[in-house]
Amino acid sequence: MRQPFLIPVTLLPILTLLIFLHAQQRQESPLESVLHKMDAAATSFRTTQADFEWDRYEKVIDEVDDIQSGTVYYRRVGKEVEMKADIAKPDQKFVLFSAGKIQMYLPKPNQVTVYESGKNRADIESYLVLGFGGSGQELTKAFDVTYEGAETINQVATAKLQLVPKSAKVKNTFAKIVLWIDLERGISVQQQFFEPQGDYRLAKYSNIRINDKINNDVFQLKTNSKTQTISPRG
Repeated sequence: MRQPFLIPVTLLPILTLLIFLHAQQRQESPLESVLHKMDAAATSFRTTQADFEWDRYEKVIDEVDDIQSGTVYYRRVGKEVEMKADIAKPDQKFVLFSAGKIQMYLPKPNQVTVYESGKNRADIESYLVLGFGGSGQELTKAFDVTYEGAETINQVATAKLQLVPKSAKVKNTFAKIVLWIDLERGISVQQQFFEPQGDYRLAKYSNIRINDKINNDVFQLKTNSKTQTISPRG
């Protein structure tokens, strides 16, 4: 009469082990957790505004020889992302990416240089939204992503991710990219772009404001009737 009760009692340790193993298998890895954070941030992304410092290191001279600072703006328009960089130092410069074009305005010579992205538009947009509106899923489509551990940047807890481009063409421009993703907000607070020859650009972002209202005129170049427009070919 007692035998039917012996079977479930005997199986209990095995069932407990199976439940534990199943839970372990379902537990997210640190990389998966960060990518899901980025997915959530991308879903709610409308605008981002941040102060920046862009440093360029040249291996040949073994020093940083170009430091630019200013404010950068992003916004989603339909399925596309627009970007405007207002560079204040060392010289005033404005860079706008919109409608598949990159426009660089230099106030002193009063000149706009227009670059048509053409077939490279998708690649340019993917770099623009790295950590600012781009999802984790999009990231893994274009890069082999490795979790490099946790790191604190300017008192912000971040996850350090290394990206290696899957495209051989892209690798000719950037051998790898490192992102520092804010663990709370799922956005990038620092980026490092390594070129094949060893040079790199380091971008640091601060005073980041997410989904604040940004006026339309921010995404326009303040040119005038005397502004000269140049469109390089090739």
